[in-house]
Amino acid sequence: MFSDPIADMLTRIRNATMIQHRQVILPSSKIKVAIAKILLEEGFIANYAVTEDKPQPKLAMALKYTGKGKSVITGLERVSKPGLRNYVGYRDIPWVRSGLGINIVSTPRGLMTGHKARRAKVGGEVICNVW
Repeated sequence: MFSDPIADMLTRIRNATMIQHRQVILPSSKIKVAIAKILLEEGFIANYAVTEDKPQPKLAMALKYTGKGKSVITGLERVSKPGLRNYVGYRDIPWVRSGLGINIVSTPRGLMTGHKARRAKVGGEVICNVW
């Protein structure tokens, strides 16, 4: 059993991209599906699907690669951890790689990218950075 399922998800994606797997399968939850939806909208993954397996559904994510076989995701970083939460106001949401990456923020309006949170003028917990 692991204590941080989001860090486990990011580690599985990081490991799968290092050895160029086409997809990664992990246990599903609402927050993981929301993160996968943001990664799909921002063009970091090709697709995702939730299978209704028993006893727990699985989340299958199809990873995206360039024509030369390099992964579109070059880095994943967990920012807010269970032992040290990182909350910011909308003015203090950090830029990731000078705007080349995204951060995923948990706001009162749901999960969204840092750019959308700045526009909506809502702050929250910075979950992770992706570039």
